[in-house]
Amino acid sequence: MQSRFQAHRSIATATPGGGAVPAGRAGGHRRLGASGWLGRLVVALAMVLLIGLAAPGSAEARTYASIVVDAQTGQVLRARNADTPVYPASLTKMMTLYLLFEALDDGRATLSSRMHVSDRAAGQPPSKLGVKAGSTIPVETAIKALAIKSANDVATVVAEFLAGTEWRFAKVMTARAHDLGMENTTFRNASGLPDRGQKSTARDMAVLSMALMRHFPQYYHYFGMSSFTYGGRTYKTHNNVVKTYEGADGLKTGYIRASGFNLAASAQRGDSRIVGVVFGGRTSHTRDAHMVKLLDIGFSRVSHAIARAPLPAPKPDIRLASALTQPIGQGDVSSGPELSALTDSWGIQVGAFGRLEAAREVAEQHARLLAPMTSEDSVVIAPRQTSRGTIYRARVMGLNRAEANRACDDLGLGRQACIVVHPDPDMAVAAN
Repeated sequence: MQSRFQAHRSIATATPGGGAVPAGRAGGHRRLGASGWLGRLVVALAMVLLIGLAAPGSAEARTYASIVVDAQTGQVLRARNADTPVYPASLTKMMTLYLLFEALDDGRATLSSRMHVSDRAAGQPPSKLGVKAGSTIPVETAIKALAIKSANDVATVVAEFLAGTEWRFAKVMTARAHDLGMENTTFRNASGLPDRGQKSTARDMAVLSMALMRHFPQYYHYFGMSSFTYGGRTYKTHNNVVKTYEGADGLKTGYIRASGFNLAASAQRGDSRIVGVVFGGRTSHTRDAHMVKLLDIGFSRVSHAIARAPLPAPKPDIRLASALTQPIGQGDVSSGPELSALTDSWGIQVGAFGRLEAAREVAEQHARLLAPMTSEDSVVIAPRQTSRGTIYRARVMGLNRAEANRACDDLGLGRQACIVVHPDPDMAVAAN
């Protein structure tokens, strides 16, 4: 079925002059009167409007969005339109790689496993590696081709290798995204090629970036490689931030007309690691320059936060950063009667972690920062079961509603990083 985009492009191509020539006048030189020129102008303006509404690169679709996150705690240091739906473009390939890393981790594949190239995979549009139908490609080469070259043909190869079809693989991608807490993400293909149904957010891509680093540290280095060689040709990375920014070590670029220039980047300086995501850059140069500014902001703010804290920031094994997700359903763990005074009160949530100890440390740190309004006795840890195990949500309770709202303001975290928690007597276990 011909898409609206195809239909409007064909109309524009058929009438490059802005309107059809009336029958019997082709090749003639008769001057048009005012009404004739007006008619042509109306037709031209109507076509421009229709094309602008349908085109995947329209101004409405190319939305700016960004987020900067402390990767150690999940705290959002800066956010603009972080929950606005956007087209992920080739940042999609980070999820394709996440699922390939899972296959390596659980033994379904090895780095030397060879994946078959179908006719469909070989026929994908650029950017592509140019793999031939009927050939095979090693898993490790595919990883490099996705992370560095951003090869669409290889993305389809991986999808078909892991799930049989790319359509089925996209379903798995979406399910895994939701498992990770990427609640506003839907995938329709493995590459990020244009599809109106494929949407994500800056916040969700930050979650995915941290998940890649935390769950698969043994493979993270592929995102920081500057080049790789295949078929006698060397391919260089599109990620100039990795090459030029102090401490930057990886992740992914992306571009389609509908999204503009996108980038997920991470950098580490000392004990601090920052993740930044940008959508909607006008050019790759302006996108990269903006990312540099965002990372600088991130490091300045995370340093300030650590300086305020009585103890150094912990280095938890973050499964999901609750500061990067909306409030989610409570766990099935009942609290004891001694917790009723806390769990019947209001509070704030300041992170979610894969280890109970890390959650407790962060919660206690923030409780001390809010003294005398709260203390370490105000700490409550709320567990929640996910498909990847238990996460522990760090909360400071014992407040009324106004105090909870003021606490987020006093901490200077913003509403993206500090979530006000409603009273719920069935939500938590004691921190100690």
